[in-house]
Amino acid sequence: MNVKKLLRLSMFGSLLAALMLLTGCASTPQKQAEIQRISPEELDRIMPKPVPTISLDDLVSLSKITPPDELIAQIKASNSQYDLTPSQTLDLSKKGVDAKVLDYIHQAREQSVRDSVADEINRREAQKRLEQQQIIRDYQSRYYYDPWGYGGYRGGWGPSFYYRPSYRRHW
Repeated sequence: MNVKKLLRLSMFGSLLAALMLLTGCASTPQKQAEIQRISPEELDRIMPKPVPTISLDDLVSLSKITPPDELIAQIKASNSQYDLTPSQTLDLSKKGVDAKVLDYIHQAREQSVRDSVADEINRREAQKRLEQQQIIRDYQSRYYYDPWGYGGYRGGWGPSFYYRPSYRRHW
């Protein structure tokens, strides 16, 4: 009879210990990083502005007389950038602009958007690094208080002829 009670108590004790161990291992959830959203004004500043030095009408007329590779080379040489909507792209295709040219225009726009966003990210990271370095410099430049020693030269704050040994040297 006593053996059964002891067995039950030991099982209950081990169950209780296991539960305490599991609750002890539970950790607080990590705080999620805050995402800094970009305002529409800042997005307008970041996004590259289209600069079509060759107008769309000129593009249509040039596409009728020049091969697509030469037209792409002319667009590259003039640093033209277009921000075409899908309907504009469709209209240009109907007017006779080759698909290669339209693909290049789209790819060049996407690449310029990626580059401008990457530049902004790099600028923000550099600014954050500078802020962190400033915080580290501020922290390191604080006066260090040593509660175990007297501080000062030769272990004491008294006059230069008065010598108080620093007990830190002997520990």
